[in-house]
Amino acid sequence: MHSPARRHFQRVSAAQAAGTADPSQPQNGEQYELHAAALWEARRTLKAIKSVQAKIAKKHELLPQFDAYITGVLEGGNGAQDDVLMTVLVWRIDTGDLAGALDIAEYAMKHDLQTPDRYERDTASLIAEEIADQALRMLGEEGADAPALVDLLERADALVADHDMHDEIRAKLHKSLGYAYRDAGRPDDALEQLQAALALNERAGVKKDIERLEREIKNANDQGNA
Repeated sequence: MHSPARRHFQRVSAAQAAGTADPSQPQNGEQYELHAAALWEARRTLKAIKSVQAKIAKKHELLPQFDAYITGVLEGGNGAQDDVLMTVLVWRIDTGDLAGALDIAEYAMKHDLQTPDRYERDTASLIAEEIADQALRMLGEEGADAPALVDLLERADALVADHDMHDEIRAKLHKSLGYAYRDAGRPDDALEQLQAALALNERAGVKKDIERLEREIKNANDQGNA
């Protein structure tokens, strides 16, 4: 782990370089080159690991070395294409750091940054799909913080709302938000989101949950009117 002074230097240097880079060109500068090299090494390490869970654990271990650089770019950047930044965005989602991922996602969407070719999706689609998938996994874990996931998913939904993407991907985002609302005790909001998911994708896998929520809401209304 780098010293606080070293991290401060990385952050300030990254902010300065990102602030003077040409937005129409790839990011450059000493800190970018150093972190791009570190990323190359990190990806080589990950490639040698077969287990998905072991890869995620290794990403947890590798990510902190990029934090100061990422903070600097987010503070001072003017939108040059940055594959280190975009890769860290995906890795933060993979490790469950959705808040940290969304900090990068907001910068990426503001400046129209593209995903590295290996991800084979545009930025809005990647953000929507990866965050939805991770949120669904997290909701399936014991002790999941559904209200916190509601806030994060609402943030993601607002970020990509005006961007074109495949219906199946947007349906995933509605589905994950629906289940987060349900687990947070907001059945009416949950029903609306799951119905939106079903309207976009008949194979979203939410029909039984919609029926269950409709019964629950009806029973609650009947009791309220009794």
